[in-house]
Amino acid sequence: MAAPQGETTVSLAQRNPEAAAKADVLPISGQARLIFGYLRPDVASLVINDQTIKIAGGENHPQTLDLPPGTYSYELRVSGLLVRTDTVTLASGEAWGLSDDKKPSQIY
Repeated sequence: MAAPQGETTVSLAQRNPEAAAKADVLPISGQARLIFGYLRPDVASLVINDQTIKIAGGENHPQTLDLPPGTYSYELRVSGLLVRTDTVTLASGEAWGLSDDKKPSQIY
């Protein structure tokens, strides 16, 4: 991945399939998984891949969505107002976390 000033950033990760399966992080075979939750008091919605997914407010209600590999644009809305728009590129077997306050992060 390219970084500012022509630098290169390398990310290393160790995968533990048993722990990931126990934590319900693994996607369906051939797919990638998005994991998202919401801790603010207002109800939110995630709009991705022509789907709108409601996210309960006030508690952490993690939800998952398995998608085919690819690049997806998404929007996070709170009380109807857009609070984040971004893209995420998914590869088969990966799991990513989505949040309103930072870039998507790979968790598996």
